[in-house]
Amino acid sequence: MVLLLAFGAVVASPAFGKTPGEVEIGQLLPEAQMHGLNGKSRKLSEFRGRPLIINVWASWCGPCRAESASLERLAWGDAAKHISIIGISTDDHLTAAQSWLKASNASLSHFIDRNLELENILGANRLPLTVLVDAKGRVVDKVYGAKAWDGPEALRLISQALPALKAGAAR
Repeated sequence: MVLLLAFGAVVASPAFGKTPGEVEIGQLLPEAQMHGLNGKSRKLSEFRGRPLIINVWASWCGPCRAESASLERLAWGDAAKHISIIGISTDDHLTAAQSWLKASNASLSHFIDRNLELENILGANRLPLTVLVDAKGRVVDKVYGAKAWDGPEALRLISQALPALKAGAAR
């Protein structure tokens, strides 16, 4: 009986806690060096000045792979004239992430997380995770799970979370 009670306590506890150093919605992202997977390495702060969509993924993650094409289409659509879109791989092996990017013909800038720094900052305790960031570097929303990012529901979510995008698209 004690074993059952102990098991029940584990099941009843929250499945996903915060990651160490996680930036909450409304907070400013700290500086972080991002190591390029399919391009040069950059600092996170280099993306300030326009809204940013950060997609956190792994090559072994089926839902991550499934949503990647919609992020590419979003990046080539009208909305992308006003936002930046990047990917962050949580793969442990650089070659696995690079192989997936090559196989998927990725054109977005992708970076690999080293030492769990970005994974912890962004709160990627499950994948995929997409983080919407305003032009000042403030986290405005976090979306866990795969989405069709070029579909009407996701575009509505993006324009609500990033009002500057809506204003820029109206120009």
